[in-house]
Amino acid sequence: MERYVIQGGTPLKGEVSIAGAKNAALGLIPATILSEGVCKLENIPNIKDVNRFINILRKLGVKTTQINENTITFDAQNIEQYEMLDDETRKMRASYYLLGALLGRFKKVTIPFPGGCDIGVRPIDQHIKGFEALGVKVEIEHGVINMSAEKLIGAQIYMDVVSVGATINIMLAAVKAEGMTVIENAAREPHVVDVANFLNLMGANIKGAGTDIIKINGVKELRGCEYMVIPDQIEAGTYMVAAVATKGNVLIKNVIPKHLESISAKLTEMGAEIIEYDDAIRVIGKEDLNSINVKTLPYPGFPTDLQQPMAVLMCLTQGTGTITESIFENRFKYVDELRRMGADVIVDGRVAIFSGGKKLSGATLRATDLRAGAAMVIAGLVADGVTEVTELKHIERGYEHLEGKLRSLGAKIKKVVD
Repeated sequence: MERYVIQGGTPLKGEVSIAGAKNAALGLIPATILSEGVCKLENIPNIKDVNRFINILRKLGVKTTQINENTITFDAQNIEQYEMLDDETRKMRASYYLLGALLGRFKKVTIPFPGGCDIGVRPIDQHIKGFEALGVKVEIEHGVINMSAEKLIGAQIYMDVVSVGATINIMLAAVKAEGMTVIENAAREPHVVDVANFLNLMGANIKGAGTDIIKINGVKELRGCEYMVIPDQIEAGTYMVAAVATKGNVLIKNVIPKHLESISAKLTEMGAEIIEYDDAIRVIGKEDLNSINVKTLPYPGFPTDLQQPMAVLMCLTQGTGTITESIFENRFKYVDELRRMGADVIVDGRVAIFSGGKKLSGATLRATDLRAGAAMVIAGLVADGVTEVTELKHIERGYEHLEGKLRSLGAKIKKVVD
């Protein structure tokens, strides 16, 4: 068993560089299946989810070459396999992007129903609705999804709810469809734009990414290209929260400040000082934090993936604040772990109410999912005494070198392997 052992009470100070975006990379990697040439992806985060997805592509027959830790080439020119029933596919939520990519390549696909963190029901009905509009026949039997089409034909698709996964998946399938596809009520997240930019560089014709209407004119083939993954908005936000929580002073480099505006606004409202540069952001924590109310929303609103780290800050404020989770209905499971540290939190449905002003005390905590794991680490950084965080497999799915980066900022954290 691996665990982090953290001695709390040290302000974070110094500089940290942000890795490539996990959620963007998980859309870009399967997109290489659509290319008739070799694709080179730079700034790929070295994390478990990404490495697992790369391994899945290798099993499909994609040739990969590791140039360095964060640069890989993908050659899918000779793949013939459209079926992937591997256990790794079953465990990964993002494996559903194989549906759009393999449909775009072969007009058929067979994969298991995707898994992922247990943070609530995450159906793929919007994905299926989009594929069916393109002319795809869908069958689900015994946990396996079978899809096929004689040809993909462009269509008008209205998303009933804003879904990042469905928006990207429909783009992947539609880039080589006949005619125009229009996605209305599309997700606007930075990684949706990143996947669209990558596909366009390969020769696709996608317009409107980053708005709620995306138009895709189908093309016959896509070529190889070189592309750099955008910085990770959620990793950056995690270090921003950690800097404020520890009353530190941290320069966070390799970021796109515009992607962080909703986080910067809330931290400023709490009393922190935020200084923006072209590709960096400085975060300075203050002695007293104001209590605030936060509601998670699709981009450009406050991201659901930073709800749990933000909860640690809410425990440190003077007064009462709330977090309303509007994306996932089961994302407050980690609150029990904070209560073990002395936090005063009441959960009522999708709203968590925090009564701040109580000092957190070190405890043995469990990372219940990826982002909750990051929150437990931040809680350990501010708590009195020693905190141990277990279930590191969740944290390492989405954070590159978390322990080393925190240590470079002065944190007293080490990984212990039993």
